[in-house]
Amino acid sequence: MKSQLAKSALDGVVVLDASRVLAGPLSGQILGDHGAEVIKVESFSGDDTRQYGPPSVNNDAPYYIGLNRNKQDLALDLSEPSGRDMFLQLLGQVDVLIENFKISTWQKWGFDDLSVLTERYPRLIHCRVSGFGEDGEFGGLPGYDAAVQSLSGLMSINGTPEHGPVRMGIPIVDISTGMNAAMGVAFALYEREKSGRGQALEITLFDTALGMLYPHTVNVLHGGVAQRTGNGHPNIVPYDLFPTKTNDLFIAIGNDRQFASLCKELGKPELAQQPEYATNRKRVTHRVQLTKELTEMLSKCDAKALFQRLMDIGVPCSPMLTVEEALALDHTETRKMRVEIGDYRATGIPIKLARTPRQVRLTPPAIGQHSRDVLKRFGYSDDSIDTAMRENLIK
Repeated sequence: MKSQLAKSALDGVVVLDASRVLAGPLSGQILGDHGAEVIKVESFSGDDTRQYGPPSVNNDAPYYIGLNRNKQDLALDLSEPSGRDMFLQLLGQVDVLIENFKISTWQKWGFDDLSVLTERYPRLIHCRVSGFGEDGEFGGLPGYDAAVQSLSGLMSINGTPEHGPVRMGIPIVDISTGMNAAMGVAFALYEREKSGRGQALEITLFDTALGMLYPHTVNVLHGGVAQRTGNGHPNIVPYDLFPTKTNDLFIAIGNDRQFASLCKELGKPELAQQPEYATNRKRVTHRVQLTKELTEMLSKCDAKALFQRLMDIGVPCSPMLTVEEALALDHTETRKMRVEIGDYRATGIPIKLARTPRQVRLTPPAIGQHSRDVLKRFGYSDDSIDTAMRENLIK
């Protein structure tokens, strides 16, 4: 008999997610997936991503749907002083604030120094997501994923030498910034258990982009050169996409033993013993020559059959699949990486803790769907909520 699962890891943590678009909302969703009570604060017009379509589901774009599950929704007019007063009252009763307002917006609201928030609410964890931070050459400037990919050097190493830089096919900087924000909040919550004090943390797209540029940044800092290698790896060979008789196959060799196993399976074990290919450093130096030899050998193979044989002997590789094919894999189902609840369809929760369960409890909310419930939860009476609605402070 299975033992009773504990409550989710962040059960009891209350998060006010006043962010919009991608990085902030993703961090709120990650916290919500693991049990936090997340309240999304929106303007009456809603998060920009609701319109990032087609396609569309009940007038909301899948872009929004993929970032906002496990949240309740409070539609609040922060342009009005009374709306901001209500927002600040909520801050005194929550554990975490996630926001990505411009610094000029805070200044317009009378906050020239954001440290006032954690002074006023000493247990509050204030997670600020921004493009570049507030100091330095680009301090205070807005940040967008593709622009930061370009500025940070990330775009410069993506693509082929022949065709020039290419934007990553996903908003990788925004996504990674959201993950960093969720980790930062978790770290701050853990520290608060010891100190009893909250703190401010700032997660920026620029810092995240530079931090994820591995191994190119450390190569450059140690005298190397960052360059585009297409599907290849700058430091490991063979680590590339190869055509076969059927599908393309990515071979990801991590050490000399794996390379020897590959050569043996391809019927040419002596290749691994040649001086120019015997070690990874030698293979990197002779990348072009080795790639040509392997391409010729692999052109006679069936990708899916070879994939099974190579994986069975410990050689990492994979046929190249489309997104549609990857979502349809049995393994995707086994790993619970597809979720369907009514009209809601999304990928599952990738962080799986053994004792504290993750769960999709709430599908992405409509604008103001939970405004009354949220305010009652924080002690507002029905009369005061009705008054706020009549005054158009909430929706």
